Amino acid sequence: QVQLVESGGGLVQVGESMRLHCAASGTNIRAMAWYRQAPGKQREFVARISITGVTSVANDLRGRFTIARDYDKNTVHLQMNNLKPEDTSVYYCNTYPPQSNNWGQGTQVTVSS
Repeated sequence: QVQLVESGGGLVQVGESMRLHCAASGTNIRAMAWYRQAPGKQREFVARISITGVTSVANDLRGRFTIARDYDKNTVHLQMNNLKPEDTSVYYCNTYPPQSNNWGQGTQVTVSS
């Protein structure tokens, strides 16, 4: 059974940076991604990374967000820079494409102005 545990969220000020972590267990290396869901909005794609490390970031986040993975630890990271209030969301990791039974608790990111 795949288990994905997100961590690293919290409260930051506008313009600050934050790094999120996703620890995966019960699965071999897969294409992974980060998603986010703001209050009252649908969950949206943030960034993905392939098995070989090829990355893709949502157009409106490109230049501020990057995704990386640690193959030895089977973890995926999301580096978020120059954070804005509209980045406030619960951030989730999942495979890409996402599997419905893989959604975890997510990690809350709140950007305060």
